Order: sequence, then structure tokens, then C-alpha cells
Amino acid sequence: MKVKTQGDAVFMTVNDVCKALNISADSVRRWEKQGLIKGKRNENNYRIFDTEEVSRIQSKLSGISCNENNYKILKNNKSHDIQVIDLFSGAGGTALGFKNAGLKHKLLVEIDKDASQTLKNNFKSVDVLNEDVSKLCFKKYKNKVDVVEAGFPCQAFSFAGKKLGFDDTRGTLFFEFARCVKEVSPKVAIGENVKGLISHDGGKTLDTMLSVLDEIGYKVSFKLMKSQYLDVPQKRERLIIMAIRKDLDLKMLYPKEKNYTVSLKEALENVPKSEGQAYNEKKHKILKLVPPGGYWKDLPIDIQKEYMGKSFYLGGGKTGMARRLSWNEPSLTILCSPAQKQTERCHPEETRPLTIRESARIQTFPDDWAFHGSVNSQYKQVGNAVPVNLGFHIGEALIHIINKQTDDFKFETVEPIEF
Repeated sequence: MKVKTQGDAVFMTVNDVCKALNISADSVRRWEKQGLIKGKRNENNYRIFDTEEVSRIQSKLSGISCNENNYKILKNNKSHDIQVIDLFSGAGGTALGFKNAGLKHKLLVEIDKDASQTLKNNFKSVDVLNEDVSKLCFKKYKNKVDVVEAGFPCQAFSFAGKKLGFDDTRGTLFFEFARCVKEVSPKVAIGENVKGLISHDGGKTLDTMLSVLDEIGYKVSFKLMKSQYLDVPQKRERLIIMAIRKDLDLKMLYPKEKNYTVSLKEALENVPKSEGQAYNEKKHKILKLVPPGGYWKDLPIDIQKEYMGKSFYLGGGKTGMARRLSWNEPSLTILCSPAQKQTERCHPEETRPLTIRESARIQTFPDDWAFHGSVNSQYKQVGNAVPVNLGFHIGEALIHIINKQTDDFKFETVEPIEF
């Protein structure tokens, strides 16, 4: 039975999907968990699936679309006169995504020397500062910049006996982002962070950040974006905070997630050779036993105990150990150290960690993006980056917000939070 929800969109139940694809209900749930099919809940809390997505998977299983490669680094040909300041820029994932969408950068700021040099190598005509943000004054950019963006690191606040307004966050990197927004007065501010910020200290940290932006004159909202549904071959979730100046009649738009994913196999097709880490002999011998898509539980029990050590007897938080990726799924989140025991990212076929260029492909950096520094530094830069294609979709949303354009197919409107 097909059920209609949310306007004219048509969805299918789990049983419908089983019949259409000739698979079991367990397979549907496993595929959803793996990110191969995207489900949602209806008003009765039943799991439902978009008919278009099911048709796409049906075609893929029948071999009709097996030669299609959906991996693309997205780019618009049109440029827009929308000026951006980017703080905590890292290796430039968000910045490149914004540039590919058609935005223009006035300033990039990054304190890490290697990452800053990476920015200078690739953004030839943009002012790049290798500086501590807290040492900079941004007042000269007041009313000259449309967007301030920052992937500020999350820090804990002390809540004891404090009102926790703008001044109470002083000393945190979020404060430096908010200070820049206050000094520049952009039309829109974008903050990016990890998923954990939503629940950090029972949600108080995020509430404080949102209330500070409200205090300095911005209406705010936030949304968790799943990169795997935004043209990124990777299961990476990023929290996006959006702030729009209260005196402007602008709608808050977020990119709509797609009904398809891009597999690791598509992403790594014809990837250039590059440097990378290697496993020691003992680890290589163990990981060679793990099948594609598998992890430590796929090892013989005696090897599990030997390899896991004390972790074997602990609770959760172990799924990253002895982990081998799968060709047919989006990659797990790319991390800074792919050979560490807790965060292993073993190649699907060869027994080794992903190389720099493979990791960069998964983060949707182009092959000619030159990372500066040692191998470990380059891994760190790639692992800390926002996927370029995610940045592209956010950049496109910003263009539509500022130009007061609507596109119901690409974007969804979110109401600001009331304080």
C-alpha cells in the first residue's frame, strides 16, 4: 500500500519496499542503517520511503544504471557579488564549496600554519591570514561583507551563577565568531560544528550560542545536515547554525537532502596515487581477516579478545575498531588518523588505511587541491574539513536567501527560534 504524506509526495511502507525490491524487511532496515536507502517516519510513526528513491534502487539492482557514476564536485558557472569572511578556515572545505556555488571571499583566517599555507596555495587572490582570531579586529569590514562563516571548535562553558550572555562566553572560540558577527554586521552568519553540540551539557551549550546571536541582533535556527544525502560519499553529520539580521526580511533556507547516495566505489574511481599511512605487520595480519563492510566482530573470538584488549569487555563505542569500508556504501566519516585503533578506516579491498588523495576524494576536494605539510598534517587537514559539496549546497542556500529567491525543490524554509 502506498501512503501520501506531506503534500503530493508519495511514499511506500517497509512491506511495499520488500515486494518492489524482492528483499526482506531486515534487509530494508540494514540498508537504511548503512545509508543505502533513506527512510522517514510518518504521523503514525511508521517507517516510509520515497517511491522515486525505491525506483532508483530498483533500476540499480536490475543493472539499468550500474554504469552511472554520481560522484561530482559541484560547481556553478555564475558568480554572485556576495562577500564572505571565513573564520577557522582549515584546509578550505567550506570556503571552496562557497566559491564553487558562486560566492566571493574577502578574508580567510586560520591559525594552523600548514592549513593556512594550504589556503594560500589554493586561494591565490584571497586575503589569507595565519592568525589567532582573538587578536584580530573586524570593524573595517562593517557593512562591507554579506556573510560571516565559521567552523568554530566547540568548548564547554561554565554555567554556575552566570547569565551566559555575549560577555559570558568571552574566552571561547564561539565568542570570537559572535564578536566578528557583531563587528561586521553581515546579513547572514553561518556556524558549523559537530553533531554532539546539540546534546552537549544537556543542550545548554547550543542554547547559549543561539541566545547570544539573538542578543546581538540576529534571528536564529539550526539543522543537522547529513552529508551522505548531499552529494558527499560519506556518512558525516554536521550541525549548521544560521543567523539572519533581524532588520532584514529574509527567509531561512536550508538545502533539502537528496534521495540518493554516492558510493565509495564511485568516489574512488581513477583516484591518483598518493602518500598514506601503513599498518604494522601485526595489525595488517588481523585486518586482512575483516571482510568489506566488516569490523572486529567479524574476527575469530580469540583474535577479537587479543586485538580489543580491555575494550572487548566494555559497552558501546567500539564499532570503529578493525573497521574495513565497503565499496557499495558511502564511506564512514573521514577522520584525522585513519590507522588509529579506535578510528580505523581500512580500504575495502587492500589491507591499508585510505591515502591522502582517497580521503580528499571522499571529502569532495578536487585532485589538484594541494595540501601543505607532513603526511600526518595533511590527514588532519582533510579529516577536519567540511565536505566541499556540503559547503556548495549551503552556499547555494545563502545565495537564494540574500537574493530573496525561492526554490521549493532545492531548499526548505525553517522558522527562527523564538526566545
